[in-house]
Amino acid sequence: MNARAPVEFFGQPVTAIHGVGVGGMGLAPLAIYLAGLGCRVTGEDDALSDEMGTQLRHAGVRVTALPEDCDLVVLSSAIHDEHPTVGLARDRKIKLVRRGEMLAEVARDRKLVAVCGSHGKTTTTAMLVTVLQQAGFEAGYILGGLFASGNLAPARVGSNEWLVAEVDESDGTITHFAPEITLAVNLDWDHVDHYKKSEEILATFADLFARTRGSVLCHASASLGSNSPRGDNPPKSTAIHTFGNEGDFVGRSKETGSAGMTLWLGGRFACETVRVKAWGEFNAANATGALAAAQLMGVKFGEAALADFSGVRRRQAVLAEFDGVTVLEDYAHHPTEIKALLSAMRGRMTVGERLLVVFQPHRFSRTAQFLADFASALAVADRVLLLNVYGAGEKESAGGTTADLLLACQKLDLGPKVGHCSDDATLGQSLDQEVRPGDWVAFVGAGNIEHKARAWLARQRREVWDKFFELIKPQLSAETKLSREEALAGKTTMRVGGAARLYAEPANLVDLQLLVRTAHRQHMPVYPLGRGSNLIVADAGVDGLVVALAHPQWATFEPRAEGRVWVGAGLRLKNLCGLAAKAGLVGFEFLEGIPGNVGGALRMNAGAMGGWMFDVVEEVQLLTLTGEIVTRKKSEMQVEYRHCADLDHAIALGALLRPAAAADMDSVNRQIDVYRRKRQESQPREPSAGCIFKNPPGNSAGRLIDEAGLKGERVGDAEVSTTHANFIVNRGHATGAEVLALIQRVRERVHQTNGVMLEPEAQLFGRDWKDIL
Repeated sequence: MNARAPVEFFGQPVTAIHGVGVGGMGLAPLAIYLAGLGCRVTGEDDALSDEMGTQLRHAGVRVTALPEDCDLVVLSSAIHDEHPTVGLARDRKIKLVRRGEMLAEVARDRKLVAVCGSHGKTTTTAMLVTVLQQAGFEAGYILGGLFASGNLAPARVGSNEWLVAEVDESDGTITHFAPEITLAVNLDWDHVDHYKKSEEILATFADLFARTRGSVLCHASASLGSNSPRGDNPPKSTAIHTFGNEGDFVGRSKETGSAGMTLWLGGRFACETVRVKAWGEFNAANATGALAAAQLMGVKFGEAALADFSGVRRRQAVLAEFDGVTVLEDYAHHPTEIKALLSAMRGRMTVGERLLVVFQPHRFSRTAQFLADFASALAVADRVLLLNVYGAGEKESAGGTTADLLLACQKLDLGPKVGHCSDDATLGQSLDQEVRPGDWVAFVGAGNIEHKARAWLARQRREVWDKFFELIKPQLSAETKLSREEALAGKTTMRVGGAARLYAEPANLVDLQLLVRTAHRQHMPVYPLGRGSNLIVADAGVDGLVVALAHPQWATFEPRAEGRVWVGAGLRLKNLCGLAAKAGLVGFEFLEGIPGNVGGALRMNAGAMGGWMFDVVEEVQLLTLTGEIVTRKKSEMQVEYRHCADLDHAIALGALLRPAAAADMDSVNRQIDVYRRKRQESQPREPSAGCIFKNPPGNSAGRLIDEAGLKGERVGDAEVSTTHANFIVNRGHATGAEVLALIQRVRERVHQTNGVMLEPEAQLFGRDWKDIL
């Protein structure tokens, strides 16, 4: 293990840091940031999500028990003194700090933009980070969540003096911060377990404003009472600004469409309009605050500053759309943000559509304090299903239970439209009975409601797959294979990934058309699978019908007139080369050694040794996803480097090929042997997906990766090949998540080193690369 230079924290040199509760949205991004500073970071968590686990692995944070050589232990706000690792650290005399204290320490020598408020912090921070990234302003940042698209890590060290971070008021550690800019999205009373009176949290915000060295941005509707940011005695060194529908920085939603809204900017803004990929008045306010902070930081931005804002996971996130039903989830857990969320959803709905809300209250203390406010907020919905309170470490207390909230709803005459689901089975039954086409179903809360939402959706999807299987299986010939949850890892050369929800190996054209047409009628995605040689399957598998032309019916090789040959899409490229050599046909030798079939080679316009698949193609027969058979000349097709657009939404059935020339079998075989030796000398023998990245114009992806010092780089059992840097190999037991994390790391490192953003050549099977990169 390479020695690392220590970083000074709390007056002592620190090399190794361990996080307890490292999978949480508060501590995980901080751990990623600390790893970016050069610290060796480990951590532990009893409930680590796949998404956050991937982010941690990508950053080099190892999930393990407390190591022997640890200098500092950081505790998430959910960790209590009774935790075993806390006791172990004390026995070893290792310094213990809370997450907020650690964040304040890393921010001490930087210009901190502290985003605070009882709710809305994460979305506003993410918006500000997006504006900065779009403007090329390389500030560091620490988000309190995950970007929805995954194209940005939740934390980055940055290269200038600025750091953007959420500052949490919930546990009192907010007192450690002295920001350059404070952005307060609201000043609502919350965290009643810590702040017994509203005046206490207002005083905490007022103290933070007083410690702010540069500017305070506060929503125009917020008030600190006698300590108002516009009060009689604001800090002399601090400039006080307001933002919102009125104030110093004005932002108003001008028009809304399917791609988001246009924000009209006034007051002190230097820009007049900004497109925002989000909806709702509360997001208009969040965007206005983020843009105001960016301007105070000296950033120049234009109309497209937030046009590519991906959103934040668990914030107005659409989980599924099926049978006219839209299912969303949101982290809202304060009555003010719940009312704003539901009102925004109402604004997007049309006449006749219903809003059904599944709400999980978060903490007994909060529920007890805001019973009437919660009931009022939920009144916006047409139907409400209440779940048991998620305690988040609190013990159940009188007045703060779901039964108490149900009673509060009844006092507002909401009784008929509000129900209580005391367990998951009751929730599932209620949703099955009540959800109908045209409904919007919102799972709302900050506890574990996301798992309940996904469990219900998974069951809905299982029923869809099962019905498809039961409908079509009896109609297929006995030779055709159709299965549920077919493992795909063994059908790929990378040997990673999950299962296909439905998998078929049609034995004839009639069965293939039946499968495709039925899937089309039921809006089910279809994914053709060749030999699996240039693709990666995610661990979650593929939600759709995977079709493999693996039956011998599809592996035909038929000589035609004038030296042409007809080949089926299922014919292996190795066999094509051998059969062509026997026939004395020249021009196919470059395909030797590519572990694919004709269909995959056509789809990817496979190439090697200076040759390309479409160099030898005259025409292609394909099946559209509506079941229509089409024959297209090469001149009619859209073919480019590593891609044939005509096969993006079609299945290749076969192709008519024209060889370059005729020759004797021995001379063809000699050329094949030359290519085979060259391939064996230059490419790894371990399981791989072939070249991962496309070569940039005038450059080599492998050379760029090598120059970035990434040969031998590993995430788990996924490794950048030491033989050829543009290959990622499976060293034994790699997972899809490890391969994807390594791809992200390589892409980012090459961009940092050479300024080139590599684009994937390998397919992400059943998904879109933009969701990962």
